[in-house]
Order: sequence, then C-alpha cells, then structure tokens
Amino acid sequence: MLQTTYAPRVPVDLRQTLGPVGRGPADPTLRWEGSNAWMTMRFDGPDAAAETAAATLHLAPRRDGIRVTAWGPAAERALAAVPRLLGADDDWSELTLDSHPELREVHRQNPGLRLARTDRLFPALVCAVLEQKVTSIEALRAWRQLVTRHGERAPGPAPLGMRVVPRAVTWRRIPSWEWHRAGVGPQRSATVLRVAEVAASVERLVGMDAETAAAKLKSVRGIGVWTAAEALQRSHGAPDHVSVGDYHLAAYVGWALAGRPVDDDGMLELLDPWRGQRQRIVRLIVASGFRKPSFGPRMTIQDHRAH
Repeated sequence: MLQTTYAPRVPVDLRQTLGPVGRGPADPTLRWEGSNAWMTMRFDGPDAAAETAAATLHLAPRRDGIRVTAWGPAAERALAAVPRLLGADDDWSELTLDSHPELREVHRQNPGLRLARTDRLFPALVCAVLEQKVTSIEALRAWRQLVTRHGERAPGPAPLGMRVVPRAVTWRRIPSWEWHRAGVGPQRSATVLRVAEVAASVERLVGMDAETAAAKLKSVRGIGVWTAAEALQRSHGAPDHVSVGDYHLAAYVGWALAGRPVDDDGMLELLDPWRGQRQRIVRLIVASGFRKPSFGPRMTIQDHRAH
C-alpha cells in the first residue's frame, strides 16, 4: 500500500472528471462510495505477466487536496498517473465563451470539471467497440459481464466485485459462446479481437497526439470516427474529438445551442466557433443538466442471444 495527497493547481471535481471514464454504476473497474472513488488500472503491455501490472486506487477529496491510496504490484505507477488522470494537463484557459453567456455561466459554476486522461488506450477502445450501434443498457451489460468474468480480482481492499480489465491476450481467448452470452454480436466481437491482435501498437499511440492517433486507429477495420473519438476522449483527454455518428448527440447539441435538432453536419457547424475545444463544449452542455425534449423514435434493444 502506498499513499500520497495530490494537491491540484486548480479545482478538481472527482465525479465530473472521472464520470466519463466509468461505464455505469455497476462498472467493475470504477466504483463510487459517496464522493470517494475506487478505480482499477493496468499498466502492462498486452502480453506481460498479469501479476506485475495491476493496481487499485482509492481517491478521497480532502481540504488539502485529494488523498490517494494505491494497492498492488503497480501501485507506484498508479500514484504517478493520478495528476494526468485528474486533468493536470487539461488547460481551459484559451476557451472563450463570451458569445454564449449561458455556457460561460455553466463554466463558472463548474470550476472542477476537467477532462480525464487515462493514458490507457486499449481498454478505452474495447469499451467503445462494445458500444457500437447498441443501446447503453446493452453496452454496459456486456462490459460488466466480460470484465467480471475474465478480469482479475482487484488488489487491496476494493469493493466486492471489482476487477482489473483483462489483458489483450485474455480478450483474444474469450470463446464465441461467451460473447454470445454477453449479448455481443459477431461484428463487434470480431472488431475487439482485431484490436486485441494489435494491442501493442494501439498502446503506443498514447504517446502521440490525438489527431495522429485517430488516423492510425481508423486504419483498423471496424474502427470509425465515432469509436476513435470515444476512446481518445478517455485515453488522451482529447479536447476536440466529438463523437460524430452518435445516435443522440447531434440532436442534443442542437437543442442546447440552437433550440432545434440538427444532424452531425449541423452539430459540427454549431461547434465550429470552438474548434480545437469542441469536446469541452459538449462536456459543459452535459454539466449544465440540459435535457432535450423527449419525443421521437427510440432505439430498439436488440438481444443477440436470441439468434
């Protein structure tokens, strides 16, 4: 066990910052106890020994900063990752909101909102693939079932059921019937397997800028603009990568900024004044609590297990 107190230069709201990293309230890799967070991490290459790579973090806000405790063989690396995880490199100083007083007020009321950077691209990419063209309910269920069954137990006194995300070699060994049982269709499972085959190359993209990483990710069959953006928002804390192609996002941004639904082109046009920081604008809209009118068609939940 290792401990330290991280005193950020700017306010950090743990829930707002780490919220997008988690996959629902039952995510086996991120759990909340009030304002405190439990999080598991893996730092190895895709084929390194599992016992050398795992860590559990406990993050607890205090008056003098955030008290961080780490367990596991990779505890020291986990502590070193905390500043970037909590947005130490996330600079909002050049974001200009003078043309939109409502967003400026949201920013003022949410000084602790930061873009988290996990520096772990492979698991973020697997998550994004599982979320392709399905409802959130399906995606969260698949992630929970697969990580719980195939991930290793979290080091230290983590809450019951927490797991460390499986290694790439483990994802490659998941049999077809377990994908089926988790509700993951053959197209998505095949894409995960392709990503797992090149996991070492994927993780090397963490050291590149988000634009270069996105272009290289899209060379993998089954990885498009939406999937790359969803992964890079988490691995790189990418401030400009918007999830183009999302079922709900364009209409949501349209209602928030223009009072009407728009398509992807319309969303990008609305966000263009903030080019370079468009994902920050999306995060501010989410932080505002805005809700678009609840009418129109809903996605149908598909049960691939019935096929």
